[in-house]
Amino acid sequence: MTAWLDPSSLDRRPDGRDESHLDEQWLGAAVLHIDPEGRVEASEGRPRLDFGAGARRRDDLFLGRASGRAWFARMVPEARGETMTWRDSAEEDYDVLAAAVSLIRWHALAPRCEACGELTEVSAGGAQRRCLACHELLFPRTDPCVIVAVTDPEDRLLLARQTSWPVGRRSVIAGFMEAGESAEQAVHREVHEEVGARLTGLSYVSSQPWPMPRSLMLGFEARASDSHIRVDGDEIAEGEYYTRSEVVAAVGENRIVLPGRASIARELVERWLSRG
Repeated sequence: MTAWLDPSSLDRRPDGRDESHLDEQWLGAAVLHIDPEGRVEASEGRPRLDFGAGARRRDDLFLGRASGRAWFARMVPEARGETMTWRDSAEEDYDVLAAAVSLIRWHALAPRCEACGELTEVSAGGAQRRCLACHELLFPRTDPCVIVAVTDPEDRLLLARQTSWPVGRRSVIAGFMEAGESAEQAVHREVHEEVGARLTGLSYVSSQPWPMPRSLMLGFEARASDSHIRVDGDEIAEGEYYTRSEVVAAVGENRIVLPGRASIARELVERWLSRG
């Protein structure tokens, strides 16, 4: 997760989006194959790439430059063969894949013009869409959401299971921001709605892109006023506070499964564990 605290490895400067020059500039391109659900075609656990002259098509989406080459994403109807998700990627692939999956999923919706409602087309190498009728420009949308590691007065960590998750999977509380709401207000509301807790204080930690489909996760830590939990039964099926030794033992015995290491949720859990 520390990758998100450093400058991005992906140079997104727009000069490469001039479609009249793409063929000449990017003969050495790397092309990713991704379907509308965000599944990435893979080979031996890494993204499968097309390389070299002729690899790129004119409708591929320009992502930027990284590792000495230009990167593009190609939307395929369905990823074939071995596949992976953005969350399965190695840390060195985070920046490129997060951008690729986010753009592919946005363009897959082919959003209509926000001004007149007519059809739009890919423009500027994929960085935007242009209305075919009124020429209004549309840009990829990012939906902010909050995620928070809640501790009780005894410094135990709240871990919960969403109703759609298998038994044993645990994470911290998260949810989308609503209209007219600050990030901090969203934390207070989501925690109270999902587990019935009231917070006495919270602090911002860090953020992470989450292209599933197009979110920005804002990470927080917070302290609950007491140890009372009342799960809503709708989004959250169960939850409880854990000591550090209880978490370590439960993970070691496979009684609980924590979020993957690509997730800011895992970073928040490990930050709490490290203070023990």
